[in-house]
Amino acid sequence: MAEESLPYVNATGNITKVLNKIKEAETPSRFSQDFLATTLQMPGGSPKPLIPFLKRTGFLGSDGTPTDLYKRFRGAQSGAAAAEALRIGYKPLYRINEYAHDATDQKLKDLIIQATGAEKGSRRVGATAASFKALKAFADFSSGASVAEAVVEPSEESMPSDGASPSTPTGGLRLGYTINLNLPASSDVAVFDAIFRSLKEHLL
Repeated sequence: MAEESLPYVNATGNITKVLNKIKEAETPSRFSQDFLATTLQMPGGSPKPLIPFLKRTGFLGSDGTPTDLYKRFRGAQSGAAAAEALRIGYKPLYRINEYAHDATDQKLKDLIIQATGAEKGSRRVGATAASFKALKAFADFSSGASVAEAVVEPSEESMPSDGASPSTPTGGLRLGYTINLNLPASSDVAVFDAIFRSLKEHLL
């Protein structure tokens, strides 16, 4: 496996601080160092690596523009958005173990070593694991899995018995789909509203 880099900051407590402050502050047109220092009140040198970290985890675009994930994190889908950010930023870990977020501390470090080629016991491994755990603290994987698990299959009613492609009288192709959802066990209506809104935007 090719060695890959993973997002991390050395002052991992700043990840918790900035994510909490993101929920409170108005979404900026661009997330800059000035916004970080003044609006979020995180001045100085140690918070500066947070912007690259937020870009690597999908909260910000390459130009610092807040993404849809950033906006969802601020609302009712906060936990699901954080879980998605974790999968984006630490994709190499999830390629090795799709349940990386359930790994013990030692297993998490082993995954990081395997993915990055870093030396066991190195400072980089510890900082990466701590950064992963800081973001994971905001994540809710039970509410974020449903849309990702939606399965789109051709409907039996849309398939002709002779195996030929279904078509309209004018020769146009007609396709039918069945969407199977594994819904989370939740009494929060906002969770289901978010799932079906996402389906409408991306699948229907």
